[in-house]
Amino acid sequence: MDLPSLLRCTLALGGVVLTSTAASSVNLAMAQSRPPQEVNVYSGRHYNTDKALYAEFTRRTGIKVNLLEGKDDELIQRLKSEGSNSKADLLVLVDAARLYRAQEANLFRPIRSTELNKDVPANLRDPGGRWYALTRRARPVMVNPAKVNAALIRTYNDLSRPELKDKLCLRNRASVYNQSLVADELVRRGAQATAQWIRGVVANNDQPFYSSDTTMVRAVGQGQCGVTIANQYYLARLLSGENAADRKIAQNVRVVWPNPTHINITAGGVTRSSRNPDAARRLLEFLASPSSGEGYAAANNEYPLRGWGNNPTLKRFGTFRTSPVSMEQLGRRNREAVQLMTQAGWQ
Repeated sequence: MDLPSLLRCTLALGGVVLTSTAASSVNLAMAQSRPPQEVNVYSGRHYNTDKALYAEFTRRTGIKVNLLEGKDDELIQRLKSEGSNSKADLLVLVDAARLYRAQEANLFRPIRSTELNKDVPANLRDPGGRWYALTRRARPVMVNPAKVNAALIRTYNDLSRPELKDKLCLRNRASVYNQSLVADELVRRGAQATAQWIRGVVANNDQPFYSSDTTMVRAVGQGQCGVTIANQYYLARLLSGENAADRKIAQNVRVVWPNPTHINITAGGVTRSSRNPDAARRLLEFLASPSSGEGYAAANNEYPLRGWGNNPTLKRFGTFRTSPVSMEQLGRRNREAVQLMTQAGWQ
C-alpha cells in the first residue's frame, strides 16, 4: 500500500474509532441521566411485612416500588375513574370475586410469564394471564365444642342439619367471602342443591347477620353461638395476638375442615394502563416465587400457593382437602351466587 492510501485508511479507521467512542459516551450519559425504574402498586393489603418484601425486590433489581394501599373495591373504582391516565402498574386484590370484577372492567392486561406459570397452579390464576395468585386462604367451619358436637360436621352441607337450629351464626350477604363460598357450592353441587342448602343454613342462623369474621369468631368462643364459617386467619390472629382476652376466647374454638374445603386467594395483575409492564411483571414473579411467597402469606396467617407453610398457628389447625373449583369459576358464578343468597333470605 502506498503512503497516501495508508494515510487515508488510517484516518478512516480513526474516524470509526472516534465515532464509536463518541456514541458510547452519549449512550452512557443517557443511561446515567435516565430516572431509575419504578413500579406503582395499588394494594388491598395492609401489612408492614409486605413493605419489607418490596424493599428486598428493590435491593435485588434496582426497581423502586411505590405503594398505595386501600380497600379493594375503592381501588377498583379508582382505577376505573383514572382510566388510561392511571399511574398504577400492579393491582393486588383479595378474593376471586373482586378479581373477576376488575377483569370485567378491563383493568388488567394479559401477560406471558414462564415463571408465573411454573409457580402458580393453573386453578389459582386467570387462564388468560390477567391475574395470578400470591397466597391462599381457606374458609373452614369453626365450632365451640361445648355448644356443638364437631363430629356432626363433615361438609358445608351439614350446617343445614336440624340439630344445628339456632346454633349457627353467619356473616352477611355483602361479604365476598361468603359469596365465593356459595359460588363454590354452585359449581360443585348445582343450583338446586345449593339453594336448598342456603335455605337450611339461613333457617339455622340464631343471630343477626354479622359484618365481620372477627366478631363472629369471638361470638363462637364466648358461646353466644356454637358454630360459624370464617377464614382461618381470623382465628389465627386472635390466637397469636397480643390481646390476652382474645387469646383466651380463641382457645375455645376448634377448626373443622369440610371435605372439600373452599379456598380463595390474594392475587395481582399488571394493569391495562401500566407504563412499566415489564417491571410490574418482574415484581409479580418475585412475589409469587416460593421464597418470597412464604413471607407474603405469613404476613396475614395465610397459606402459600403450594403446601402448608411453616406458620406454627396454622399448623395447629391441621391440613385439609381443597375444593377443585378454580378461582376463575368462583368469579364467573358470583352474580348467580348473590342472587340465590338474596332469594333465600341471607341478609
